[in-house]
Amino acid sequence: MVTLRQSYDPRHNNFDLIRLVLATLVAVSHGIVMHTGTQPQWGESTLGDFAVDGFFVLSGFLVVSSYLRLKSFFRYSWHRLLRIMPAFWVCLLVVGFVAAPAAAFLQGLPISTPFTASPTVFHFLAANAGLLINEYGIGGLLADNPTPFVFIGSLWTLVLEAMCYIALAGLGLIGVLRNRWLVLGLTVVLWALVTAQSLGTAVPLGDNVLRMLLMFFLGASAYLFADLVPAHWSVLVGAVALFLASAVALENYRIAGAAAFAYMLLWLAARLPFKWRLRMDLSYGVFIYHWPLQQLMVLTAAFALPTWAFVVASLALSTLPALASWNLIERPALAQKNWTPPWLSGSRPRVGERVSARDRATAVIGR
Repeated sequence: MVTLRQSYDPRHNNFDLIRLVLATLVAVSHGIVMHTGTQPQWGESTLGDFAVDGFFVLSGFLVVSSYLRLKSFFRYSWHRLLRIMPAFWVCLLVVGFVAAPAAAFLQGLPISTPFTASPTVFHFLAANAGLLINEYGIGGLLADNPTPFVFIGSLWTLVLEAMCYIALAGLGLIGVLRNRWLVLGLTVVLWALVTAQSLGTAVPLGDNVLRMLLMFFLGASAYLFADLVPAHWSVLVGAVALFLASAVALENYRIAGAAAFAYMLLWLAARLPFKWRLRMDLSYGVFIYHWPLQQLMVLTAAFALPTWAFVVASLALSTLPALASWNLIERPALAQKNWTPPWLSGSRPRVGERVSARDRATAVIGR
């Protein structure tokens, strides 16, 4: 039976496409909330929750591959920083200096409101620049929106992704990644903690921290055991059945369906007969910009549209800043992945390890 290792080609796969689909699902979920104040749930999970879980699965698979390939803590950290931080910082600036004044104007307030009313734009930028979101609002704006005061409601997961990157690097530094069975054991412990927490037992870490760590290390374990994971359609059918049953029957589908969900995504990424490698990876841009755009749309005549039309319009509009983010920020930043300071020149990749600019920009993207 063909395995996941045999099926996965780092240069020809559907990871880009699936990430874009997941980002779109997050935007759809948030658009429904923006328009109606509520959204469908399966147990305790929403459509957006499933999509974010998927992001962490794919990230774990790709990022452990990156760490093992680079064999350098500095280079790994540099790659991860370039993937998240430049576009994140620019997003904060766009929200503070463009979206917030636009919201003030649409609410009939002076466009100076974000700079004079508390919390000001400057407080917003300073509080969030480190990736941990400590301030969601600006100038008391959006008070009457269905999700009031919040300009960046989707960005709270980014610090948890960075936490997963750090955890993986820590395991690499102490040698745990050299033994895949230890990584699998850690994943099983995380699953046990998530299960115990769902059953009412107090555990040291918060539910979102455990949830993201579990999904991330499911993806990482799948990469490490890819030579043993069968990639057959019959296994996929079983995984789909187990995931659906878990989502319907359990409050927290992850108790029984987390591994099945991870398998589904990785099978689709590696085994679909077509390999759709996107020329532009818009997933991150859609993810970080859809929320402020939807909040602004609530303040316009677009809010009178039916929910499905509001969501579709918000998706179409989100592609514009996503295109700008990819072409002006993300791709130029990722092109600097092979930069190495002189004092670490020994960590440059060997000649045989060099790849094309396009591959550098996409092959190890963890989002």
